[in-house]
Amino acid sequence: MIPRYQAIEKILEHAQADDLILSTTGMISREVFMTQDRPGNFYMIGSMGLLSSFGLGLALLTPEKRAFVLEGDGSALMSLGTLPLIASECPRNLVHIILDNEAYESTGGQPSISSKVDLAEVGKSCGYRRVARVDNIECLESALLECDANPGPHLILVKAGIAPVKGIPRVTHSPTEIRDRFKGSVQRRDRAR
Repeated sequence: MIPRYQAIEKILEHAQADDLILSTTGMISREVFMTQDRPGNFYMIGSMGLLSSFGLGLALLTPEKRAFVLEGDGSALMSLGTLPLIASECPRNLVHIILDNEAYESTGGQPSISSKVDLAEVGKSCGYRRVARVDNIECLESALLECDANPGPHLILVKAGIAPVKGIPRVTHSPTEIRDRFKGSVQRRDRAR
């Protein structure tokens, strides 16, 4: 298993400056914020399970840019119906990354059912063009390089461990600031077309 913060660091290191990064509620958004806050990041605050739908819509509206969706297993399980929709809409620019620690970490570490339900197999069954299941940094890096070389939609399931980071801050931007910064970033990219 990869400590989640290390997986997030690798993903953000790999992403290009004009890629759009969407992160789910709780610790994932906090770690993305701590690692690399930028206007092209959208931090989902308090709406678990909705990020993959938002990422799909964004990928379809901005086909010239890659959209990275970073969510946990709990969020992905909550919105399983979006996986076949992503596959059927087939956005070439969507990279869907599920950071699976088999727990609802932000609310106390209660176990999820992802230890019994293989979300990578679910993605394959739904029809994602490329699906990878990784449990170390080298495999994650290879999967990200595959995303660069091939059209999506991609699903990368990262088996992540719970490795608490001391002093991790909450996202300090208000929901309105998050929206406005991100909207401005998307619109700037839109005008560049």
